[in-house]
Amino acid sequence: MAKDVLLEIGLEELPARFVDDAEKQLKENTASWLQEQRISYHSISSYSTPRRLTVHITKVAEEQETIEEEAKGPAEKIAKDEEGNWTKAAIGFTKGQGKDVSDIYMKDVKGTNYIHVSKVIKGKATSELLPDLQSIIESIQFGKNMRWGTETLRYARPIRWVVALFGSEVIPFEVASVVTSNVTYGHRFLGEKITLETPKEYREKLAKNFVIVDANEREKMIVDAIQAAEAKHHYHIPVDADLLTEVRNLVEYPTLFIGSFEEKYLSLPSEVLITSMKEHQRYFPVMSEDGNLLPHFVGVRNGDDASLTTVIKGNEKVLRARLSDAAFFYTEDKKRSIEFFQEKLGKVVFQEKLGTIANKTNRISGITKQLGTRLELEQEMTKDALRAAEICKFDLMTNMVNEFTKLQGIIGEKYARHFGETEQVSMAIKEHYLPVQANGELPESEIGAMLSIADKLDTIVGCISIGLIPTGSQDPYGLRRQALGVMRILEERKWNITLEELLAFALEQLRKTGIETKNEQEVQQELHTFFTARASFILKEADVEQDITQAVLHEKIGNVSYTIAKAQSLSEKRSDEAFKPVQEALVRLLNLAKQDLTGDVDPTLFETDSEKELYRAFESVKGNYNEKNQRKDAKEALNVLSSLSAYIHDFFEHNMVMAEDENIRTNRLTLVHHIAKLIRDYADLTKIEWKQHF
Repeated sequence: MAKDVLLEIGLEELPARFVDDAEKQLKENTASWLQEQRISYHSISSYSTPRRLTVHITKVAEEQETIEEEAKGPAEKIAKDEEGNWTKAAIGFTKGQGKDVSDIYMKDVKGTNYIHVSKVIKGKATSELLPDLQSIIESIQFGKNMRWGTETLRYARPIRWVVALFGSEVIPFEVASVVTSNVTYGHRFLGEKITLETPKEYREKLAKNFVIVDANEREKMIVDAIQAAEAKHHYHIPVDADLLTEVRNLVEYPTLFIGSFEEKYLSLPSEVLITSMKEHQRYFPVMSEDGNLLPHFVGVRNGDDASLTTVIKGNEKVLRARLSDAAFFYTEDKKRSIEFFQEKLGKVVFQEKLGTIANKTNRISGITKQLGTRLELEQEMTKDALRAAEICKFDLMTNMVNEFTKLQGIIGEKYARHFGETEQVSMAIKEHYLPVQANGELPESEIGAMLSIADKLDTIVGCISIGLIPTGSQDPYGLRRQALGVMRILEERKWNITLEELLAFALEQLRKTGIETKNEQEVQQELHTFFTARASFILKEADVEQDITQAVLHEKIGNVSYTIAKAQSLSEKRSDEAFKPVQEALVRLLNLAKQDLTGDVDPTLFETDSEKELYRAFESVKGNYNEKNQRKDAKEALNVLSSLSAYIHDFFEHNMVMAEDENIRTNRLTLVHHIAKLIRDYADLTKIEWKQHF
């Protein structure tokens, strides 16, 4: 008869950021273990709170599935001697499988006979295997681990109890000196010790002890309470998804409360107030229905509503102290000047080998100047861009950013306005940090986009030049995120500039500073590899197939928006039956153009009308293609190349390319090479698995 299994790991309070991933690991690792052990079950559910990670498996079979396996042994020539007797190799093989030589049979494997035996592996009782659940507990990985007492197990927090039940029976094992039992615990202050008779009563008994084990249920309770408060008070309470997830993982029994602060603090920038509430206190800000910030906040208590007034007063007191500090910092900062803060940048190290933040700002200014010249900016915009680049980091030295680090750029924009900078300069200071996440908001202004790219490229090129290349999950400077940000901005802006040009700008500025770097050729190759991986990711996100990605990135990334457009055009054509003759002609020509022939084509050596026509068509197409290419019209550029297909087919039909006459052969190969070079400028079509073939 099938029984339920319950495994609960009781812990000291976990950091909220660890909870969801740990729950996911517990569920996935348990499911994998059950599959490996051939134990069937009906369903598996996982739960989590700050103090527990739980998995509940229903209708678990009482024994493993019995299976029949075929074991392959040595080849017949090894298994038998010259007289046809079984060798020690064959005898040893059968013994190892729990069989004898009478059970051997032959099977042909790719033309060679091998000895085989069949064996039945009878399933063990599930109760014998379940103590291995200890390994699942120990397999969970956390962002940071600790050891406690004399224990050797490294875990995010100390394990205090473990519930392990198979039906009504305790599964016996021990982990970190904690012996399994059927005893769990309710809310730290409101609950009590709970004895479980069966896994099925787990959720109900804990709920009665003020523990809602389902994280999604806790989240719904919070959202429902927020919506009720909005309806009652005519508020708008914006719910940040990340904050909501964090709050639900901080509590076992959520209860909403609303607090207030003095209206005088509304004179502070709203970002300061919201950051103070969200980042430091985990409160939700409160807005009026027309979108203005109100002097209230919403918090979530870990417990019931007893003495809630006292809880509210305590939280108001803590927030008041935070806001008082913020008001002081804001007032003091505004007494200074941008130059005062700029001077301090030279004393703060950005990276040991890359110098100070002042050094970085100088490089950003240099890249911005080169980019502005390349984009042919108007004089006034160039002036604003260079000023924004010069002062883009000044707010890092302010008291406000020192206290609220996530406000970098935001405070810079507000202070820049206060100190009399133009609107364009002020906005660019804020926007140059965007996007702050891989898929986050992009800069809206031209100058903000320029500054963002300059800043990010300086960081990426600088770090890779001194050997700080991201490996695995290690990316302390966020280079991958910043590279994606650069490419997303380039995609949106559609500037007529290649990524390779921009990398050259950053490398030039780095060289000017005299910073010791690795071999430049090696650095360029590493940058190409790094950005190609990011470009592949962006194309994958755009639903472009891997082979087409390789085709458009075969030499360089180029103009990012144009490269993406080319990939999308090819993706549309790969299954288009009408494109099949075009693809066949272009690919056939590319396959022939292996030699690198750089000489000119000599029309006087043409012998047939078809090669004359192909040359004439190529000369016409070349200018037309270059014009479409310059306009970055991916579809039309491909159409222009496609117009060569009929001439190419005719050329191969009526000409022997590898003619006996060396001059004629070389001339034809040179023509093929020049056409192939034009096609490869668009993409290497030989890398695409054309679907019409299948």
